[in-house]
Amino acid sequence: MRVIRNIWTLVLKEFRSLFGDPVLMLLIAFMFTGSVISVARGINTDVKNATVGIIDLDRSPLSMRIRDAVQPPFFKLPEDVKHENADEAMDKGNYIFILDIPPNFQRDLAAGRSPQIQLLIDATTMTQAGVGSSYLTRIINQEVNGFLGQTAAAPLKPVIRKRFNPNGESAWFMPVSQVGNNASLILLVLVGAAVIRERERGTIEHLLVMPVNAFELMMSKILANGLVVLAAATASQWFVVHLYLGVPLQGALWLYAVGMMLFLFTIASLGVMLATVAPSMAQFGLLMLPVHIIMLMFSGSASPRTNMPEAAQIISEYWPLTQFMKLSQDVMFRGAGFGIVWPQMAAMSALGACFLGFALLRFRTMLEKQG
Repeated sequence: MRVIRNIWTLVLKEFRSLFGDPVLMLLIAFMFTGSVISVARGINTDVKNATVGIIDLDRSPLSMRIRDAVQPPFFKLPEDVKHENADEAMDKGNYIFILDIPPNFQRDLAAGRSPQIQLLIDATTMTQAGVGSSYLTRIINQEVNGFLGQTAAAPLKPVIRKRFNPNGESAWFMPVSQVGNNASLILLVLVGAAVIRERERGTIEHLLVMPVNAFELMMSKILANGLVVLAAATASQWFVVHLYLGVPLQGALWLYAVGMMLFLFTIASLGVMLATVAPSMAQFGLLMLPVHIIMLMFSGSASPRTNMPEAAQIISEYWPLTQFMKLSQDVMFRGAGFGIVWPQMAAMSALGACFLGFALLRFRTMLEKQG
């Protein structure tokens, strides 16, 4: 009971220090509101409202049929472009795609010839250029085959039913991952700052003369900062991602919160461990940022892990952020229960215990040097 009372008293001290810093509270609020919204709505990899110009030298029913098939929301309605102005229009960025339909295109098709349509692409818009060109190619082939009365023979006809995100919008996937990424980053900063700030201001000597030990000091910083980030991340997932952005959450929010709690425990222990290694806040920042960025790159939140080299997948398989991304995607997107995500919870618990043990050794060493 004495240990619990000491930890609770120190947690209250950490709360007063945290809530008494308006700049830090504003940063936490932004990380779980504005940052999540900007990622969902500001960064979009889908083909949407792509500009299309058309050089129609045929003016036949088939060319008009191709023009009419290019429709929103993937593309804007095609605009007529003169052949001599095509290069200048693309250099100015007025169009991402320009279709050049040659004269007598319909007549040559009806005669059994193989006329060609030229598709000019502004490749500086990489994602829309790559995906949009395949969309336009499929649209043109469908219209040409339909005009000639041909159908593509296929031995199998796939019937696809999407249970989640039927329109394939990336804005549904990115906010859920961004909450976990922001929680990892902000907690590393908070815990590291809490440890180093005590050391730089000299208040850690005051703590050393109190009847508390290293474990109680360390756990108070982990619990206080972890609880604040846990509350902010869970509220962001429900109010910002689900209610404001309209992303349906398939799984139980309480299970996500439990997984988030284990994840934050692991990250906070890692933050204490890094803070005991770095002698100053500036050096802690130089140490913490590469650790966070490398974990983020290999976690699968930004790109599929199956696209990575096999060696990279093996090395990063049991990193905290990798395990949490699997858990959050299984729960939020697929409606998974505890029976599916318990391996990720067990892995994060084991990682947290290892980080906590090593951080405790480093923390005691730091206090001895400080004393």
